[in-house]
Amino acid sequence: ADDSGIEVAALDGQLGVHSARYGGPGLTDGERVELLLRELGDVPADRRGCRYVAVLALAWPDDRPDGRIEIFVGTCAGRVAPEPAGSGGFGYDPIFFVPGSAMTIAEMSPEAKDAISHRGQAVRQAIMILRRAAPAAAG
Repeated sequence: ADDSGIEVAALDGQLGVHSARYGGPGLTDGERVELLLRELGDVPADRRGCRYVAVLALAWPDDRPDGRIEIFVGTCAGRVAPEPAGSGGFGYDPIFFVPGSAMTIAEMSPEAKDAISHRGQAVRQAIMILRRAAPAAAG
């Protein structure tokens, strides 16, 4: 199982797991972005810190000797841009500014986005555990 969301420092870490439902049902990604920008209003750039967080859980069956649950967390730090930029990605990517790249995630190439992806980090951690578990499953 997995879930992810954006946490905005100026909103005490909100939206979190509610990111996809922010503002209520029926809003488009663009409308959610606009709502977040309005809510941040005149918050200065140095207080617009944010991060994407992904949490992935792997559960092994209880009937296996190693039956357990592993949790993996990936994060990507950034800042909420003052306005949307770029057409790639989805959700909050057009306003998720990555300081080290001087662009929003929506402006990045798929390869650049994959390199810093919060989901990618969590999945890579899980893959390492699955590879270690694979010999035990085969035996």
